[in-house]
Amino acid sequence: MQFRVRAAAKMAAMDLRSGRAFWPLTNGLMYTYPPLAAPEQADVLVIGAGITGALLADALSEAGLDTVVLDRRDAGFGSTSASTALLQYEIDTNLVDLSAMIGRADAERAYHLCRDAIDRVRALTAGLPDACGFRARGSLYYASTRKDARMLREEHAARTRAGLAVEHLDARELKARFGIQAPAALFSRDGAEVDPYRLTQHLLQRALARGARVYDRTAVTRLDGGRTWTAHTDRGVPVRASWVVVATGYEAETFLGRRLAQLKNSYALATEPIAQAGGELWPGGCLIWETARPYLYARTTQDGRVVVGGEDDPHHSPARRERSLPRKQRRLERRLERLLPHLKPEVAFAWAGTFGETQDGLAYIGPKTNGERLLFALGYGGNGITYSVQAARLLTALIQGRPDDDLHLFRLDR
Repeated sequence: MQFRVRAAAKMAAMDLRSGRAFWPLTNGLMYTYPPLAAPEQADVLVIGAGITGALLADALSEAGLDTVVLDRRDAGFGSTSASTALLQYEIDTNLVDLSAMIGRADAERAYHLCRDAIDRVRALTAGLPDACGFRARGSLYYASTRKDARMLREEHAARTRAGLAVEHLDARELKARFGIQAPAALFSRDGAEVDPYRLTQHLLQRALARGARVYDRTAVTRLDGGRTWTAHTDRGVPVRASWVVVATGYEAETFLGRRLAQLKNSYALATEPIAQAGGELWPGGCLIWETARPYLYARTTQDGRVVVGGEDDPHHSPARRERSLPRKQRRLERRLERLLPHLKPEVAFAWAGTFGETQDGLAYIGPKTNGERLLFALGYGGNGITYSVQAARLLTALIQGRPDDDLHLFRLDR
């Protein structure tokens, strides 16, 4: 079996983000990794050294599997650096709608897996040199219209029935508790925020300490194999492995030969630090997002900034995304001022990133076909990090010969 990575040079030159992303700038260049200079051999080759690849490298190396990680860019400098890293169990597709698509039991299980992933991130950061900006936060999901307020009552009932702890707030309660003017909202205490770039770097370093090898600025140009795989690279030296896991986001289509997700741009900004009495910029510093699609979303950082994003549009080219950024930034500023008028923010950074959106809001995790040793970990959508946490767990178990029933939720042929 052979997969030639078509248009490799074009993909290598393509930027996954525009503008000045906050995370790499605030962290600086934490660590450096060499390009591949000599042939390698491993149990598992992970293609992609963003947050998904780092989570995989950490889980695989912890399981005792010899692991090599490759990335065509500097590690963590692709979509990971553009992520706003809201950790929510809520999937972009409401539970009511997802139940209609895939059945109630599977939909509820998908929501619980995302809920479980937040606890897993908490546990991961507890064993790292620092907490990587992890903080438990509530999640406030407010109605953009009166019609959506009625929908939230149904969603509240569905989540309660699924055993998820969630409160329904009417307009008066929402204004009194959070200072937000909207027809209704759902509030869950199960959420968190994290620094995705810092988490990626610390996970890669932990994998290195266990014997994994990480090489960046090295592109895979062709994959040959079946029971074993040979990854040919633009450095002229190969990597041979028993298993290959592709963790390259929407660029994985070059290994699949087809597109699984619709490409979108999402725009974001980070303010200068804002001083507020009591320390919190709004009650509880909860994650905030809305029912409209595309939706506005906001979070805080440990140094008192607001990160706000949204204004998604279809992806056409990096150049077009770059041209759209100033206009999208202004729109995000105005929307933030309307939502939280007391803040008076000053913008420090603005950026945009390209991501994949699936029809049902679920990730794609597993082999292209049953029994194949070429695996995919594609955490598309707004739950990218939580999906990637589960991908690391599920694919490590699969490689160890312990396939988990949860894989069927994310199969590529659904």
